[in-house]
Amino acid sequence: MQLMPDVARKDSDQAGTSIRLPVGSEGYGLGVTTLPLDLAALAGLPAIPAETVTYGEVFTRQWVVETILDLADWRSDRDLAATRLVEPACGPGAFLHVIARRVSESCRKFDRPLAEAAGCVRALDLLPAHVAASRRVATEALVAEGWGRAEVEPLVREWVNQGDYLLSLPDQADVDVVVGNPPYIRLEDLPDQRAKVYRSLWPTMVGRADVYVGFIEAGLRSLRSGGALAFICADRWMRNQYGRALREMIAAGFAVETIVSMHDVDAFEEPVSAYPAVVVLRRRRQASVVVAETTTSFASAAASDLASWVRSGDGADAAGRGWEAARVSNWQADGRPWPAVPPAVVAALTDLNQRFPALGDPESGVRVGIGVATGADQVFITQDRALVEDDRLLPLAMARDTTTGSFVWSGHYLVNPWAVDGQLVSLPEHPRLGRYLRGHAEALGSRHVGRRQPTRWYRTIDKVDHTLVDRPKLLFPDLKATSHPVLEPGGHYPHHNLYWIISDSWDLEVLGGLLLSAIAETFVGAYCVRMRGGTLRFQAQYLRLIRIPSVEQVAPEVADALRDAFRRRDRRGATTAAMSAYGLVSWPR
Repeated sequence: MQLMPDVARKDSDQAGTSIRLPVGSEGYGLGVTTLPLDLAALAGLPAIPAETVTYGEVFTRQWVVETILDLADWRSDRDLAATRLVEPACGPGAFLHVIARRVSESCRKFDRPLAEAAGCVRALDLLPAHVAASRRVATEALVAEGWGRAEVEPLVREWVNQGDYLLSLPDQADVDVVVGNPPYIRLEDLPDQRAKVYRSLWPTMVGRADVYVGFIEAGLRSLRSGGALAFICADRWMRNQYGRALREMIAAGFAVETIVSMHDVDAFEEPVSAYPAVVVLRRRRQASVVVAETTTSFASAAASDLASWVRSGDGADAAGRGWEAARVSNWQADGRPWPAVPPAVVAALTDLNQRFPALGDPESGVRVGIGVATGADQVFITQDRALVEDDRLLPLAMARDTTTGSFVWSGHYLVNPWAVDGQLVSLPEHPRLGRYLRGHAEALGSRHVGRRQPTRWYRTIDKVDHTLVDRPKLLFPDLKATSHPVLEPGGHYPHHNLYWIISDSWDLEVLGGLLLSAIAETFVGAYCVRMRGGTLRFQAQYLRLIRIPSVEQVAPEVADALRDAFRRRDRRGATTAAMSAYGLVSWPR
C-alpha cells in the first residue's frame, strides 16, 4: 500500500485527477473502480486532533483477538510468512502481541528464519506513541519466543509504521487478511477538509457514517481472491441507513462469512456502549453464513469452541456456554439491513424472505408511508376550530389517538396550506389563514424550507396528499415495545410520527392481524436500531421489510381468525393465525 502523498504525483499540474482502486476480477460486477481525487485538497490536510483519536479508541482483550484471528483462519499452523496481514489501526498493540506470537510459532513449524516474515505484517497508527508502544509489544513478544533482539527490532520497525490507513491506497488487491478494531469516530467530529477527502476516496462513507465504515471499505478493496477482513466494531452499519452503500458493495463482490454479536460481552479493556460484533467478510462468492449470538458468560474457552465449530463446517446449528450459532444457507445478497436476532430467528426470517413479498412491494398490494412533517408543529397544529377557514382545517391523527389500540381522535387539526391539486393556496383568497400565518411569518420563514423557498415560506415540509384523507388506514406509532397497528377508518390525516399502511386488495383488519403478530414484530425487531430499554422503531423503512403472503394464500377461516384477533388485540391469537397464513408449524422466540 502507498500513503496518499506518494500517490499525489508531481507529474500532474491539475488540481484534480483520479485514482484507480483495485477491487478484484472475479466477475462480481465490481471491476476496477476509478474515484475522483482532489490533489490540491491533500496539501496541508488538517490532522485529526489527538484527543479525537484517543476518544475513539477501544482496546480489545487478548482472547477476543485470538478469536478474530481464528475466524479469519490466520493461525500458526499455516505458513504465515508467506501471507500478507494488515492491521489498519494498531493502537498500543493488542493485536500485534498475538500476531507476533503466531508468526513466531509458524516460522518454527515451517523451519523459516524470522527474517522471511518481514513482509507478512503491516500495521499502521496515527499516533507516534501508539507506534512506539506497538513496536515494543511486538518486540517483547518475539524476544520471549526466543528470537534475538538484534534480528527482531529491524523486523518490527518494518512491520509497524505511522500513517493514516484511509489515506493509504492499495497498489493492488494482494492482502490475505485485514484484522483489527478500527476507531469509532463520527465524520462530523473530523476537520471538514479531511472528512471531505475521506468521502471522496471511500464512497461508502455516506451520511453520518463512522470512520470505521471507510476502514471496512478500504480493507475489502485491498483483499486478494479468498482474502478475509475480520473486524470487531460497532454493528450499527449492518442496519443503519448510512451502512447501506457498504452493504451493497459487500453484496456486489464479497461474502458475509461470520457474524458474532457481542453486545453483552466483556470484549474490551474498558466498559463501552459500542454494541460490538465480530464480522468476517471474504472476497469470494456468497455461501452460507454463520450467525452467532453471545451472552455475558461468553469468554475465552467458549470463544475457542465457537471458532472451532465454525471452521469445522459441522452441522446447521450449535451452542455452547454463552453462545448459540446457526448456518444460514440463503443469505440475502443486497443492501437491506442485516438481521440482529438469535440464529434460529435469522434462519426463520431468511426462509420467509425467500417465500413471500415484502410489505410495500407492488405484488404485496400494500403501500407504506409516513404522516406530514410540518417543521413548526406549534403553528400548524391546533384544536381551535375558529382559528382559520373551515376548509383550511384538516383533522389530524396523532400518536396519542392510537394508545388504546382503537382510534380515538383527540380533536387536533392541521392548519392546511395545501390545495387538493397539490399547490399552496393563495393567502389573499383565505384571509383568516393569511392573517394567522403572517403572524408567524418570522418563525416559518426562518425554517430551512422557508429560507430555501422564500416565496413559499408558509408551506409545511411535506405536502398533503388529499387522496389519503378518506381512506381507511392502519397506523403505526414510531416508538413502541411491541407491534401496535391501529385501524383509522378514514377522515383523518396522519401526523409525522405515525406511519400509515393502505391497500386496495387487503381487508385491513385481516392485514392488521398479521401485523399484530409476533412474526411481523420479529421482522421489525431484527432490522431496526433499538432504542434504550428495547423500544422498537416502527418506521416505514422497517415496516417495508415485513414479508406477507398474498391475499389469495390466506384461507377464509385463517382470515377470520386474524380479523378477530386484531379486533380483540389478541397478540397470541394473531400469531397462531399468522403461522397458518405463512405455512409455519412453529416460530422461534
